[in-house]
Amino acid sequence: MRITFLDAGVLIAAVRGNGIIAQRAFEILNDPNRIFASSAFVSLEVLPKASFFKRRDEVAFYETYFGGVQRWAPPGADLLEKAFSLGCERGLSALDALHGAAALSVGATELVTTERSNSPLHRLSSIKVTTIHPG
Repeated sequence: MRITFLDAGVLIAAVRGNGIIAQRAFEILNDPNRIFASSAFVSLEVLPKASFFKRRDEVAFYETYFGGVQRWAPPGADLLEKAFSLGCERGLSALDALHGAAALSVGATELVTTERSNSPLHRLSSIKVTTIHPG
């Protein structure tokens, strides 16, 4: 089983997207050879706004996904320190650094994103970063 950490863009693509990017998101979500890992930072990216705008189907989708997550990165000082180091070493944004650190902390073998292959997130070398972006 592959331990896969999805960034928020993949979840958003699955629930709101159309076309190839949504199809790729669902292929990953429905892959029986994966178990999923996540963090409070991913849920914070997707749930509050969907909830505020009363997008009930979207909230239900996210809650179902998070309910099936088998590995959760514990938030705390260690994770923040690792994220800060990754951000400084690789030139990552705050959330990309947090996602990278969270994925590593739970032993994920892959971080899946919607970011283009030339984005700084792909500078992570300690975990395979895969994009579902078509370009």
